[in-house]
Amino acid sequence: MTDVREVSCRPPGKRVLLFLAALSAAGAGAALVRAAYRGPDGWLGGGLLLGLLGLAALHKATARVRADAYGVHSWTLLRRRSVRWGDIADLRVRLKYANTPRVQDTRGISLLLRDGRKLLLPSPRSWSYDDPDFDAKLDAFRALHRLHGTPDSDHVPVVSYRTAGRGWAGSLALCLLLLGGAGLAARFVPSAAAGERAWRSATPCTAGTPAEERDECLTTLTAVIARTDATRSRSKGSWLYFVGGRPMERLAVSSDGARMFGPGDSVELTVWRGEVREVVGQRHVYRLHIPASGDLAVVAAVCLLAAGHPAARVLLRLRGRRLPDDEVLPSALPFAGALVGTALWLLPLACLHPTTLLTDPAATTWAATGLTATLAFLVWAWRATRVRALGESVTTGATGGAAGATGGSAGTGTDEDDDVFLAARFLEHTDYNPYGFGTHIVLGGGPLAVTPHPGPGRFAAKPVPVERLVVKGVRRVRGSDGDTVPSSWHIAELDDAGTPVRLAAAPDDLTRILRELAAERTPANTAHPDA
Repeated sequence: MTDVREVSCRPPGKRVLLFLAALSAAGAGAALVRAAYRGPDGWLGGGLLLGLLGLAALHKATARVRADAYGVHSWTLLRRRSVRWGDIADLRVRLKYANTPRVQDTRGISLLLRDGRKLLLPSPRSWSYDDPDFDAKLDAFRALHRLHGTPDSDHVPVVSYRTAGRGWAGSLALCLLLLGGAGLAARFVPSAAAGERAWRSATPCTAGTPAEERDECLTTLTAVIARTDATRSRSKGSWLYFVGGRPMERLAVSSDGARMFGPGDSVELTVWRGEVREVVGQRHVYRLHIPASGDLAVVAAVCLLAAGHPAARVLLRLRGRRLPDDEVLPSALPFAGALVGTALWLLPLACLHPTTLLTDPAATTWAATGLTATLAFLVWAWRATRVRALGESVTTGATGGAAGATGGSAGTGTDEDDDVFLAARFLEHTDYNPYGFGTHIVLGGGPLAVTPHPGPGRFAAKPVPVERLVVKGVRRVRGSDGDTVPSSWHIAELDDAGTPVRLAAAPDDLTRILRELAAERTPANTAHPDA
């Protein structure tokens, strides 16, 4: 597309967006008129919501982008911006959402400026990996950039939630929010523990108990249940109604508590600190649930552990800040495993010893042992999420790692008649990997081949044409390689008779496969020394 002179992008479905904006404006106007005549009510809130939706639809409908020889120009409802090609370091594809079965990735074009700022263009947009219109516009943008600017990369960088270029402000905010919840729950633990001790030590009130002390003793009142109202929810939402409205009109209980009693039952209500704590009947006793100190301590521990996952994501992004923005960071799952291991000892400790951690020798020993295990888990997670250094070029014979760590290779003592299956796959559709069916590479007992299974046997194996493949280099996983490639794998870029293909595998497995590929090519290259 070297002859591209101008590219224009407008949002799809512009008429539909304008219709929605007009409809929302009409609804908001009707709600305002109603509020003016009858006063504010629930309709006013609905009108404000419709107004916000209308503004959002109008913003999308009026957004447009144009690229020409000067640079990139964007228009939105509130802002107009122009950037020269000389100020643009690179054009990138930005994936907004994770690739899940229910939520598709939203692709957009992002500009990386020379000063480090990043601008996401309002258009074009794509909700599919196979969108010819989006791909054509992206190619046109890149052609204009190559013609009038100096791109920093020769490929299309893809920035997603897995890559180093994604911001970490959201993860940090979530971490701080969960830490605040943990601190808030922990703050009420001492008062809840004091209330539990006071409840257990409370005695029935007597005639000589002073009036100012009657809240701290137990008062027993008699009542007759008039009717019950039990809901299906197990939370508080059911009621006990009393005859004559004495000593109160109704009492909120759980659905199970409402089913314990029936109309006409005589009950005794135990009142402490102005609240009914127990309902005692002839056959059942219902105690109202009051959050215990152990429950609050468990809530604080859960919030603290939950804050560990976004904290790990922030740590990984800070650790990989020197990586290119489109390189995939290691997964935070090892840290999640460490948090799960911590929960196994922290949650029971918080439930059983919410306030005696430093005074009970058993609790102190429990906590010290658990902290030691957690520290070991975190050290393991730190090592497991390290960024694996790339080895030297395979054409030099260097491996850059422990070759054969997954089962040996040529010259390591492995029986050459035994097939070895390694988890690896070509990312492109080829004649030896039709429709990406291959999941493993088999080597050792025969020619290099692609199989859709981990063995045993070479059923459905397709030989790899090693005489056509030339290794161009090895790199880490990028965002453009897709979400199905593990972040710990490496990618070998190959040339298949002029067609670029990618081979993904774990670093040690990839080193072994490339060594085998080079060994199988050697006889073909040396068969005719006079050629």
